[in-house]
Amino acid sequence: MANPIAAGGVGAESTRFITFRGNSGSGKSTIAAAVREARPAGTLAIIGQDVIRREILGSGEDLAGHPMSLTDMIARHLLNRGVDVIVEGILNAAWYTDTLVQLMADHRGVSRSYIWKLPFEETVRRTATKPAVKDSWEQNLRKWWRGFQPVSGLNEQIIGPEESFDSTVERVLSECW
Repeated sequence: MANPIAAGGVGAESTRFITFRGNSGSGKSTIAAAVREARPAGTLAIIGQDVIRREILGSGEDLAGHPMSLTDMIARHLLNRGVDVIVEGILNAAWYTDTLVQLMADHRGVSRSYIWKLPFEETVRRTATKPAVKDSWEQNLRKWWRGFQPVSGLNEQIIGPEESFDSTVERVLSECW
């Protein structure tokens, strides 16, 4: 596919760049998958922090900045080829702020950011409904818990515990397309 943009900037006016940030177990990956399912096949890519760190790099950590730079490179590549992108994960503000804010600033099209603001107990409740929950899941949630970490440069829209799965998917679709 030919590059849909001229030199400078990232993506095109027609592309979407979306971030989903929040604690483990909040529902970001599930919402991202549902949003992609609602879009035409092959038009929306999900770049998951866990996939980058665990599956591609073989680490559960953000060591040496490799996950951030790889996320940036993949997002820019896809946006420049006309593919909409969701970047989702805990995306710790201490490590990901500069990368995400710069991507947002560089993107030519529609850009939106969402952050889940849920109490720890709600993430425990949501995680317990997943079929593949392992024995130490609550300990891992506690270890990964970062609290609420908004990034002002992203103009993040809050998704709270009162929003249902369906209303969150509908909200993202209506605000981004």
